[in-house]
Amino acid sequence: MMVIRRKVGQAIRIRDDIRIVIHEIRHGVVRFGIEAPDDVAVHRLEVYEQIQQENKAAIQGDALAWLKARG
Repeated sequence: MMVIRRKVGQAIRIRDDIRIVIHEIRHGVVRFGIEAPDDVAVHRLEVYEQIQQENKAAIQGDALAWLKARG
């Protein structure tokens, strides 16, 4: 893991096509924007983990668990 400091308006580049820009830092909370190509999925960790659980349930053929997880 890399830990770096950035100020508002500064950016971080990942590969040639992903850019993270710091928009605001207030009361210890950082707001940032992510610029990425349409084919690159960007999710919050909890959303990504939910997607992975749903995919596992669907692959294992547990359709009922998959449907229950959706809602």
